[in-house]
Amino acid sequence: MEEFILIMRHQDGTKIASPEQMQIWMKQTMDWVGSIAAQNKFISGTGLPFADAMVVRPNNIVTNGPFGEIKETIGGFMTVKAESIEEAVEFAKGCPVLQGEGNSVEVRKIAKQDGVH
Repeated sequence: MEEFILIMRHQDGTKIASPEQMQIWMKQTMDWVGSIAAQNKFISGTGLPFADAMVVRPNNIVTNGPFGEIKETIGGFMTVKAESIEEAVEFAKGCPVLQGEGNSVEVRKIAKQDGVH
């Protein structure tokens, strides 16, 4: 079993949803995560708020950001266990973030760090 990260990208992270829409999306997200957890394949995950972000660049240059430098924002990520990248992609297809126009979920295999395997 391999580990994969699902990175939720929002095309426009500055749009603010209504409290009612946020509640609907949170329930959909919890149901989606719950369905993966029920298969014992959920490892961890969290959202990343748009505020309180900074970018560190070479020569110790620190900017508020990533505003202006990118057209999309990372809204959160989740790590899962899967037999293959295809299975991880199937998990990603159910992500509620995909309801937003231009949004995406990037699926990447996590490199093993223990030297075993």
